[in-house]
Amino acid sequence: MVRFARSLGCEDVEFSPEDAGRSEREYLYEILGEVIKAGATTLNIPDTVGITLPSEFGQLIADIKSNTPGIQNVIVSTHCQNDLGLSTANTLAGAHSGARQLEVTINGIGERAGNASLEEVVMAIKCRGDHVLGGLFTGLDTRHIVMTSKMVEEHTGMQTQPHKAIVGANAFAHESGIHQDGMLKHKGTYEIMCPEEIGLERSYDAGIVLGKLSGRHALRDRLNELGYELDDVQLSNLFWRFKAVAEQKKRVTDADLIALVSDEVFQPEAVWTLLDMQLRVQITCGTLGLSTSTIKLADSDGKEHVACSIGTGPIDAAYKAVNLIVKEPASLLEYSLTAVTVGIDAIATTRVLIRGDNNYSSTNALTGESVQRTFSGIGAGMDIVVSSVKAYVGALNKMLGFKEHSSTLSKTPLETNKVPA
Repeated sequence: MVRFARSLGCEDVEFSPEDAGRSEREYLYEILGEVIKAGATTLNIPDTVGITLPSEFGQLIADIKSNTPGIQNVIVSTHCQNDLGLSTANTLAGAHSGARQLEVTINGIGERAGNASLEEVVMAIKCRGDHVLGGLFTGLDTRHIVMTSKMVEEHTGMQTQPHKAIVGANAFAHESGIHQDGMLKHKGTYEIMCPEEIGLERSYDAGIVLGKLSGRHALRDRLNELGYELDDVQLSNLFWRFKAVAEQKKRVTDADLIALVSDEVFQPEAVWTLLDMQLRVQITCGTLGLSTSTIKLADSDGKEHVACSIGTGPIDAAYKAVNLIVKEPASLLEYSLTAVTVGIDAIATTRVLIRGDNNYSSTNALTGESVQRTFSGIGAGMDIVVSSVKAYVGALNKMLGFKEHSSTLSKTPLETNKVPA
């Protein structure tokens, strides 16, 4: 297969022996030598089940480099799973032993317990590369780490745990008195890296404080600093959302802005739009009876639709009212609600995952199997019911957009290219 790939004109072919960490060594060296002869240019050495310890994996890479014929002509790569929580340590051990390509994932997401985390590996090399790893460096611009992490979090719906290294919400939080005292005197006492290095600004060091008196120019400048380049229409829509939040909060934080951008700009094409959120979503709840909700949506043609429903709680009632309008049955698989910042006035971000009941499926390109599709949605707002409805409507819009796209692709050329007789 390596030889076949090279025959197709592929100049860089990677070969990866499954479960190399537990393979019989002499056989492993032999196989790797043969694929090098066949034209492989990268040898990826995986710890497929995450079973090795750093000392073992580092020695494995060193032994492969010492015993594989032709190894000097190829790049050795690592691919470490995190089943024992050692993927980052194993990856660094592999790099120390001579690996020069490290396969990682953002936020450490991956099968089972995940893969080696990009941000952990990169920052470990940046912090310790000169002193411990023989002068290794990556060349990555680490200032984009936080924004990249947030982007992956938004698109996958997989939230990062607060105590996650580097990008977790608590990664730069200091609670104990002696730590706080040390931080005030010299930040390097308890921080091995500056948050600015990974693109995270300290809230108390910010030069411009955004609030209800801030204008479009200040908002645009701060968004540009956060990595968002919005056109005039997007900025205008976001500005009014920003002003509404700023009227209720003394200060709008970067986390608030990121949530608003995700909610306002990075939404699927609207098939249905929630109208007049504060006025039209009316909730009654308590121990005396069922909750009731009135929802007003606009379709893609701008026509308005209103529905009222009851439910076991306000969100259940609101979702049932949406279903009465959209008339596209779906099952709610996952629902999560997170406060973006601390305080009772925090913006709430809601993520939902739905599955259409009318058999929305796609075909796996490799196996040919039919895969049941799921669709995620995200919403943000200071009202948790409003943010929940926006997330649900966003997921429905994705599902309906997929349905329309699939029906277009399923048409035959004769059907899509008909001309008058």
